[in-house]
Parts: sequence; structure tokens; C-alpha cells
Amino acid sequence: MSGMTQILHIVGGGMAGSEAAWQAANLGVQVVIHEMRPKVETFAHQTGNLAEMVCSNSFRSDDDEQNAVGLLHWEMRAANGLIMAAAEKHRLPAGGALAVDREAFAEFVTQEINAHPNISIEYGEVNEIPSEGTWVFATGPLTSPKLGEAIAKETGADRLAFFDAIAPIIYRDSINMDVAWMQSRYDKGETEEEQKAYLNCPMTKDQYEAFIDALLAADKTEFHEGETAGYFDGCLPIEVMAERGRETLRFGPMKPVGLTNTHDPETKAYAVVQLRRDNKLGTLYNIVGFQTKMKYGAQAEVFKMIPGLEEAKFARLGGIHRNTFLNSPTLLDDQMRLKSKPNVRFSGQVTGVEGYVESAAMGLLAGRLAAHEILGTPITPPNGNTAMGALIHHITGGAEAKTFQPMNVNFGLFPPVEGLKGGRRGRKDRYKAYTDRAKETFNQWLEGQS
Repeated sequence: MSGMTQILHIVGGGMAGSEAAWQAANLGVQVVIHEMRPKVETFAHQTGNLAEMVCSNSFRSDDDEQNAVGLLHWEMRAANGLIMAAAEKHRLPAGGALAVDREAFAEFVTQEINAHPNISIEYGEVNEIPSEGTWVFATGPLTSPKLGEAIAKETGADRLAFFDAIAPIIYRDSINMDVAWMQSRYDKGETEEEQKAYLNCPMTKDQYEAFIDALLAADKTEFHEGETAGYFDGCLPIEVMAERGRETLRFGPMKPVGLTNTHDPETKAYAVVQLRRDNKLGTLYNIVGFQTKMKYGAQAEVFKMIPGLEEAKFARLGGIHRNTFLNSPTLLDDQMRLKSKPNVRFSGQVTGVEGYVESAAMGLLAGRLAAHEILGTPITPPNGNTAMGALIHHITGGAEAKTFQPMNVNFGLFPPVEGLKGGRRGRKDRYKAYTDRAKETFNQWLEGQS
């Protein structure tokens, strides 16, 4: 592998790998992406496209003044991020969220990567941790078993895993619109299309209770011997939420607040199931927050109990898969390099960040850090005042190693802004101060590289 030192090798062509390649290539570095799909398939992926979205089609809030995820969007756009450019181009109405047509999104990323003169793709599986060359491993939560074994062998630590569930997708024309109606919660959005971005199915108390009973009694996916269910709270199967209490779903994804049934405005729904558009044509809708580990037959039966979905046709049923991640605080340095082999960086969800946006953001950082290292102009990551800096600090030392679990970006990871009021009443001013400070700091970080 000698002679490869000026080439950046990226293993994995998901969100993180694609963004890492894009950033490094734009800095003038030659990049090779090693992607095992479609030669080697996974449980969750449907295509061989880069940056395929498997769990949801949402990048969550796009509010860059009051939300940490929206701030991360802003930072990625400021850094000329490919993932954000693709999301913007294939954006769908979703109230205040950033949702995309997932097929068109992945096709766009694949086309842009293939068209870049500094990037090439080699299809095939990488099963070892190289000792030479410059590498970024962005293999995501579905790291192959062979590579997982190699990582475990190299790090001297057992792999950590939790289980992630996928929500079902329904054909729009199979939904009864005499029962369902279109409305974003609190009519959120600047246009009528945004204010009617979600499809809503109302439930009475009796319907909700019957649904919970069926959910709890349904056949579920069983775990293999030796596996334990350590779920990430941001992507819990609905059955697990229901097991925590019969009202849990009604105060979670099925909360009825901020919605008025246009068919019966005077009657307040006891619970509401929301569906979000999944493609640009508006022919597919996914059930928001309805990740599930129910067996396929049980899913169809239980979900058809939802008013308006009695005749639902499913484009994809939900599922559950194993997610792999490193104990990054013990294994990675502050440049995301493997301490035992500094020629190797890890990035994306495998490092213990959770979510498409967070994964892509860590890819952006890994690509830039690796490229500047190759070019002989090393840089440090942005500091913890920024969303990206807060995330990388968390996974490379800020988190408690003994209890390390995947983490979404949130303002709890940011250093406090002095002199601001605490508590709920001061939250709006506090969040605005966080985002103002982050934007100024991130711009300074970008300017320092020019």
C-alpha cells in the first residue's frame, strides 16, 4: 500500500462517506470511495446509490436560530456541504422540518460524486484496518460483520451495538381522505404547502386504547442469542414506547396538540397519527415516529386499525436492524483518528453520533481534517461553541466513556453563554445567543483555512 499516502481512501458511501469525499476532493485531494453495495447488500438498503436514506426522509428542524439541528444545517451549508445542497434541491414540504424525496436525493449525490474529477469509486468490501495510507472509515451503523470483527480486534474492545427500527411507508392513494386531513402542527410553515405538509389520522379514546392493546399483543421480532436490546431513545420502536406506559405514545408521536380536524372541527382528537410525504410526487407517505419491530403480518393488521388507513397499501413495512458504534471517547483522538493507528479516521454514525445530519457533519469534518493533513496544512476542528465542534468534542472526550451512547446534536452539548437567564422563560434568548455565537465562530474557522 506504499505510494498511496497522497490518496484519501474512504470506506463507506453513505452520508458521512459521501460528504467526506466531497470536502476532500474540493480541496484538491484525490479520493477513492470503497463501497460494498450493491455487491454486498444490507438488511436496510434498497439500492446501490450513495447516501441512501433508510430510516426516514427527514433531516429534522431547519430552524438555525432556535434549534441545534437547524444550526448544524447552517454550518454544513456554510462549508459548501454536498448533503445539504442535495437536500435543498430535493426538498419536500414538511412544516419547519427539512424533508427530502429520498430516491432523487440519493441519485443526485451519486451523480455529483461520480462527476467529480478528484473522486473515483471502487465497489467491494474492505475487511481490514490498513496500516498504511490515509483512510476514513464511514461504514455507518450497518458495518459488515467481517469489518466489525477487524475493528474489534484492532481496538481491543468488543463492538457496542443498539437496535434501530425503520418506519413503514404507505401509498398515498390508499389512504381514506374522508377521515384524514392535511395540516402541519400549529400550521407551521411560511407557505400553504408547508402548513399542510403532514397527513393526519385522528383517534378517539376507544380507538387509541384498542390500538395500544393490539400493539402490545402483536408478534415482535425476536433477538438472536446473546443480543440485548439497547435502543437509542431518539428512534424507539413504538412497541417499546407503549410498554413504558399506555399514554406514552399519546404524549410522543401521537400527540393531538396543534391540530384541528377539518372534517369535524368541534371534536378534539384523543390521539393523532401523522404521516409525512416521502417523495416529490407525493405518492408515498411514511408514518412519523412509527419505527417498529413487529413482524410483517402483525404490522399490516395493527396499522390498519388507524382511522383512514383501513385499506392502506404498504410500499415498505417497518423493520429492525443492528447498529454498530465505537466507544469513541476511548478509541479516537481529537482529530477522529484511531489512537492505535493514526492513519485511520472514523466518521459518521459508527463514531456514536445519531442522525443523518450529525453523521454527514462528522463526514464533513473528517474529510477536511484528512485532506489538510495530506496537503501538509493540518487544521484543528472547530471549537465547542459550534454545532460541529460540540459533537466532535462529545464523541472524542466530552462524553463519559463508561456510559457512552449515540447522541443527537443538542444545546446541552454547548458551553453556556454567560449572563443569560436560565429556565424555560429564557430559552428563546439563550438559543439565539448559542446560534449567533456558533455562526461567528464557524465562519472564523472556515476563514482560517482559506
